[in-house]
Order: sequence, then structure tokens, then C-alpha cells
Amino acid sequence: MSVPMVEATRVSKSFGTVEVLKGIDLTVARGEVMCLIGPSGSGKSTFLRCINHLEKLNAGLIKVDGELVGYSRSGNTLRELPSREIAARRAQIGMVFQRFNLFSHMTALENVAEAPVGVLKRPKAEVRDEAEALLRRVGLGDRLHAYPHQLSGGQQQRVAIARALAMKPKLMLFDEPTSALDPELVGEVLEVVRQLAGQGMTMILVTHEMSFAEEVADKVVFMDGGRVVEAARPEILFRSPRHARTREFLTRVL
Repeated sequence: MSVPMVEATRVSKSFGTVEVLKGIDLTVARGEVMCLIGPSGSGKSTFLRCINHLEKLNAGLIKVDGELVGYSRSGNTLRELPSREIAARRAQIGMVFQRFNLFSHMTALENVAEAPVGVLKRPKAEVRDEAEALLRRVGLGDRLHAYPHQLSGGQQQRVAIARALAMKPKLMLFDEPTSALDPELVGEVLEVVRQLAGQGMTMILVTHEMSFAEEVADKVVFMDGGRVVEAARPEILFRSPRHARTREFLTRVL
């Protein structure tokens, strides 16, 4: 059997005395789209940040493509990797945040090309061609030389997606990518995510867009109180949830 793209085992994370993740066990297969849903404060975004070691674990393990991202293991002992090795493994995981985090002094094209040139040390001309192709892919071929302040929120988020794809990641993480957008701009970002799903990209999305999760996800995970309450295919979880807490949540948001 092939190695899962993501394998989380008994993952726990605390901030001070507040336990945010309480023994999360999840597996994401290659090419699978998983949507994480649940109330605010349920640990969804924290779990996403743990996958690429933006947050350190207090207990448990997370492997991406069979490798620990932020640690090496000798027997039962975990050792945090040097920052350079963490950055190298993190570079294989694309992440799109709620806020776009674009460089305001760079054009869309420069934002997309920055990391492959600066981090991967790839040739500028080659990267520029690929960056142009990626911006066309997300529907921004006519905005290559626009600065972030000249772009709508939806356009900025599409640049952010192209920037993540420029590193040729094996896994894409989306942390509520539409939550900072005006309602009329949500659709254009979701369409890009929809296309990536159709192309077989492995993705984990934290989202409040229930209809979108039902449409694109191979698996939907409902989290509450730092735990996985229920995980199932969307047609099962949305129509015939097993747990009362899941039913209560869906009744409120739908």
C-alpha cells in the first residue's frame, strides 16, 4: 500500500494551560481532498499549522509523505531538526492563509517568483515563465504586473495560491482561504481550489463553506473541542451524521 500523504497520530497541542488539540488521529491519502469543519476554537487551524511545523507539537507525530516534518526520531526520542532542514521540508507543503500576506512592494509576478528563486535558487528566467503560467492558471494572466493594492481581495488570494503552487508542493493546506473576502469574491477563489481538486492535488482545507466542502471533499472531518468528533464522506456526514454534536452543528450552520 502507498504511504499516506499525511498521517497524524495522537497529536496534542497546548498553549499554556489551554489544550487546543487532544489526541488527533487523521490520515490523508494521496490525491485526497479533506475538509475540516467545526466551530471557531475547535482546533482546526492549529492542526493545519502543526502539519508544516508552524506550531510545535506537545505530543504525538505528524508525517508528510512518510517523513516527520519538524523532527527526527531515534527510538522513542524526538529531536527537533535544525531550522534549515525544517525549512527544506516545509517548502514541499504549500499553505494559503486567511490573509494574503503578499509583499506589497512586489508585483503579482514577482510575488509568485520570489520563493523559487530565493529559496530554491532556481534560474530567474525559468521561474518567471512558470510564474506567468501559474498566474494564467488562476485567471490572472492580465494582472502580472499589478501590485497588491491594485488587486481585489479575491485576486490577491489567487496570487497567494499561485505563489504556493510555484514551490511545486506535494500537499496544499488552506486555512479558511475565503474568510477575509467580500461575499461576491468568494466564488472566484473557490473555483481555483475546485480546479486543483480536479487535477489530483492533495489538499486539506479549513472552511466554513459547507456547500463547497460537500462538493469537493473526499472526506469531511468535524472537529469540536480539540477532538475529531466524526469523519466521513461528505454525502454521509452532511446527510446522515452519526453524532449528536455533528447534527447540532450542521443544523445551526445550514
